[in-house]
Amino acid sequence: MTLEEILKSAIAKNASDIFLVAGCPVGFKMNGSLVRQGNEILKPEHTLSYVEGIYALAKRGEMARHIEEGDDDFSFSLPGEGRFRVNLYKQRGSLAVIMRVVHFNLPDYKKLGIPETVMDLSRKKGGLVLVTGPAGSGKSTTLACLIDRINSTREGHVMTLEDPIEFLHRHNRCIVSQREISIDTKDYVTGLKSALRQSPDVIFIGEMRDAETINIAITAAETGHLVLSTLHTLGAANAIDRIIDAFPPGQQTQVRVQLSMVLQAVVSQQLVQGKEGGRVPAFEIMTATNAVKNLIRESKMHQLESIMYSGMAQGMKTMDSSLVELWKQGKITRETALLHSFNYDAMKRMVG
Repeated sequence: MTLEEILKSAIAKNASDIFLVAGCPVGFKMNGSLVRQGNEILKPEHTLSYVEGIYALAKRGEMARHIEEGDDDFSFSLPGEGRFRVNLYKQRGSLAVIMRVVHFNLPDYKKLGIPETVMDLSRKKGGLVLVTGPAGSGKSTTLACLIDRINSTREGHVMTLEDPIEFLHRHNRCIVSQREISIDTKDYVTGLKSALRQSPDVIFIGEMRDAETINIAITAAETGHLVLSTLHTLGAANAIDRIIDAFPPGQQTQVRVQLSMVLQAVVSQQLVQGKEGGRVPAFEIMTATNAVKNLIRESKMHQLESIMYSGMAQGMKTMDSSLVELWKQGKITRETALLHSFNYDAMKRMVG
């Protein structure tokens, strides 16, 4: 298969990822399962040829340097087809590539199963909104849908900092400036400092990776901007702990107070196996009510789950409640609900 045939086939089959690794056939990840495309085993010279083709399509220079270093991360478009997020790496002395498939057109949030409560976060005028979950759980897609809602319902300047850019947003009611780390700006910290001088109304940070990035993001939220970002954690309480623990002990009390003042919501999501095939999203939603803010200030994150249970009238939902709801709707099996539950014993009682 030529590179272009592989890319077009992945889009046509609605694959989420493409695997080009020497020693096995071309692989597509479809509905969470790896499906081999044919029986032809790729050799190192094949993967090298694919890499050269990818760099040519991406118009990305310094290929030799990246190959020598053994790692690279970037994105490119196939005109009229879609976008691909590329990770190049070396394994057993040969080159390998994993590509995430990103469709040009944003999917319908209703078809994806994103709750209206999550989409309503686009109405927030300032503060911090976090979307958390493991890699491949759909965080970027959820945030892309939120940005699209903002872009079509409000006027303002939306600034995104991504590594790399996945979904492309056209200017609609908003001006959308999308900056890619290492190409349009040096790093998240540099890009964030600049963003604060570029009259943004909404700032999207691809990932809050370190204390300095988190600190600037909180400062941006304090000064009236709506800041959207992701964390690789599962569960609202874990997300709060992750942010606080990024700072030295002497700063944690101050950060806890700042976070309690700017936090608007934490959405945690995971994709679970559907009963009829495919994958189904489960969402935990925590909105920053006064009770939640008090618990954050007092470092009582272990009590957040009970607050979420009692806050369902405000649109809150625990992950286990979401899984039970999916089970009752017949979308997932009892075993899947138990497998992905946060509290196994409680879940066992709920599903009988």
